[in-house]
Amino acid sequence: MSSADDASQVDCVVKVGGGLLANAAVFDAVLAAVAEAARSRRVVVVPGGGPFADAVRGVDARFGLPDSAAHWMAVLAMDQYAHLIAARMAGAAVIHRPCEIAAGCIPVLAPYAWLRDVDPLPHSWDVTSDSIAAWVAGRLGARRLILVKPPGVERPDEAIDPYFARALPADVEATIVAADRIEALRSALSRSG
Repeated sequence: MSSADDASQVDCVVKVGGGLLANAAVFDAVLAAVAEAARSRRVVVVPGGGPFADAVRGVDARFGLPDSAAHWMAVLAMDQYAHLIAARMAGAAVIHRPCEIAAGCIPVLAPYAWLRDVDPLPHSWDVTSDSIAAWVAGRLGARRLILVKPPGVERPDEAIDPYFARALPADVEATIVAADRIEALRSALSRSG
């Protein structure tokens, strides 16, 4: 699928942070807001890593993994979270590459296969699902990226990874919202890109 085809399919990429899993009610409210927005917007969901990536961090701390091993294990953690999101969001389906985006469902990207094919980002803990979501937004031609951070984050703009600014294309508008601010999330989701 060409970039032009991708651009015609996606208005907004929404990265759902893994920290949301600490509060099931907030997690479900975020998924409901995204599903509601997907009725009128072309949305792709990118999962964070959450507790799945935390397990990789723990193994890395204990065994000192090579950077590439830790990177690919953390991306696989995002795939696990993608399956959880798709299982909890009505109308969602897990996809692995842009060519799988289809009308009638909310695509939830399990990014490992696509990223492994193109390997676009450094292998470092400075690159998290935030940077991956920024790269995905650019590749899909989305005009907007919304990063949904865990509830209670005082300064969501400071809760992004160090590589994010380099991964975010200049023509993609990024909005960072704490998950417990559902009205702010709905507002961000409803804005035109």
